[in-house]
Formats: sequence, C-alpha cells, structure tokens
Amino acid sequence: MLGTMKNVGQVGGACDGLEPVIKIIRDGVLKYICILIPIGLLLFGVFDLGKAVIASDEKEVKAAQSRLIKRVIYAVLVFLVPQIVSLIMNVVAIGVGDEDTTSWASCWNNAYIVNK
Repeated sequence: MLGTMKNVGQVGGACDGLEPVIKIIRDGVLKYICILIPIGLLLFGVFDLGKAVIASDEKEVKAAQSRLIKRVIYAVLVFLVPQIVSLIMNVVAIGVGDEDTTSWASCWNNAYIVNK
C-alpha cells in the first residue's frame, strides 16, 4: 500500500485525475481488443475457408485462402497494438528526460501502477 501511494505521487502533474481513465484504456480496452479481434478474424477466416472447401470450387478456395492470409496479418497487427503504442510513446518522450514525471508518457507508463 505504501509503495502504491509513493507511485501515485510520482505520476501527478499532467495526468491528475486521468489515472483511472488511462488504466481502463491500457489494462481494459486494449487487452480485450488485442485478444477478441484477432480470435474473431481467425475464426471468420477459417469459417470462410471451410465453406469454400465444402463448396469444392477451386476459385472460391483460392479467394478464401487469400482472405485468410490477410486476416492472419491483420490479427497479428491488432495483437501488437499495445506494444506499438508503447514504443511510439517512448520514442516521442525520449527528449523529455527520465526525471520529468509530469509528462504524458509517464502517465501512460505508470498507469498500471495506480490503484493496484
């Protein structure tokens, strides 16, 4: 509990009052998006491919394979969204310096610590 209070004091500044919102986005919304959307894309791709195979139409099977490959690529990209966002935020915040605890990058990076 004491460590949590210490970290809350460090975040402060630019993200006063935004910690719960950032926590919901980072730990809630992004997690569900990164899990459910790729699973849905893969299931729809497999379903389309199975439907084409059952129809026994070679042209339809090739089109379904192409759609499945695109959906797998999209699923991987969606799965990597949090890592990409964190990387971009860290690259943009490089000029700020590590000692600045009021930057938006500090809010994003420390959001998982708040309210644990």
